[in-house]
Amino acid sequence: MSEPGPAVMPRGVVVLLGMAGLVVVVAGMRGIAGLIAPVLLALMLAVTVSPLTEWLRRRGAPGWLAALATIVVVYVVLFALGGALFVSAARLIDLIPQYQAQFADLRDDLVSGLAGLGVTSDQLQKALAGIDAGSVLNFVEMLLGGLAGALSNTVFLLAVLLFMCLDTVDFPRRLLSTVGERPAVVGALRSFAHGTRRYLLVSTVFGLIVAVFDTTFLWLLGVPLPLLWGLLSFITNYIPNIGFVIGLIPPALLGLLQGGPDLMLAVIVMYCVVNFIIQSVIQPKIVGDAVGLSATVSFLSLIFWAWVLGGLGALLAIPLTLLAKGLLIDIDPSTRWVNALLSNSVPAPVPAESPPPDEAGPEQRNGRWRRPRSARSTP
Repeated sequence: MSEPGPAVMPRGVVVLLGMAGLVVVVAGMRGIAGLIAPVLLALMLAVTVSPLTEWLRRRGAPGWLAALATIVVVYVVLFALGGALFVSAARLIDLIPQYQAQFADLRDDLVSGLAGLGVTSDQLQKALAGIDAGSVLNFVEMLLGGLAGALSNTVFLLAVLLFMCLDTVDFPRRLLSTVGERPAVVGALRSFAHGTRRYLLVSTVFGLIVAVFDTTFLWLLGVPLPLLWGLLSFITNYIPNIGFVIGLIPPALLGLLQGGPDLMLAVIVMYCVVNFIIQSVIQPKIVGDAVGLSATVSFLSLIFWAWVLGGLGALLAIPLTLLAKGLLIDIDPSTRWVNALLSNSVPAPVPAESPPPDEAGPEQRNGRWRRPRSARSTP
């Protein structure tokens, strides 16, 4: 009598258990977001600069020199961005108090304008009593503070990045040694690394283009600190779909204080024409083709990772989605069909094998269906 085979759970139960496990993992990630977000940022930076280490090793450089060059390059870029953002933000903080009188005039104009629509001045005064230039300053500090904290003054990030850059010297060889045992894992990790580099390259190029346009137009319009807003546009360009909106708010508010509603409207129109077309129309298409994610998936990944990890999650939304896709989908041949649903393009159909001549079906010649020669009656 044969023994019964192992019990197989219904697919619905497997799906429910998987979803329950995913909920637990996401809840845990939210609980320790302050710890894992810098680690993930360090991972993305190490993956990005790893080709430099490999190039130096191929040129015969010793391991310690390749690691040192990689660490220096990463640290210089981080400190340059963080320092420029910090200095510009400090200048903004010193500049905002000079607009106390302009802000009070704008508030009085708003009160008098809405009073003609039936809204009493007492109601408006109570609603706007706590809003002044200091409130605008606090908002800008909150917006820029998260970005500055992500790029500089993070000892933990720098320490993790140091060790990851040291590991990039021998990690490709260690990964290559596992190809025979886990080829799917190696392929998924390589796909994640290549996709991350392509995404960061495309985003950096478009970010530089947007920053140049924004800085030039803001300088021509007379908005203070155009270099700061250009730098902010460059950084927020890594946030898919809505990055330009985040970069628009501070210069628009400063334009309102500097030149009134006309200047603010000019800044908004300029950002919508330049940034919206480049960042929300052209760039998502190119990014989607480069990393294999549709615009909808990119936007949903932004919302999800920003909710889980905060500001750094928004900056790393696409790389983290590529990492999750590699570990959950690309690693298993039975789930790779999901890539067709996540991709921005239609995959080429797999050609069907041609049947043998004797088993061929009806032939179509000159628009008419004919039986195969082997099935016709012999004359």
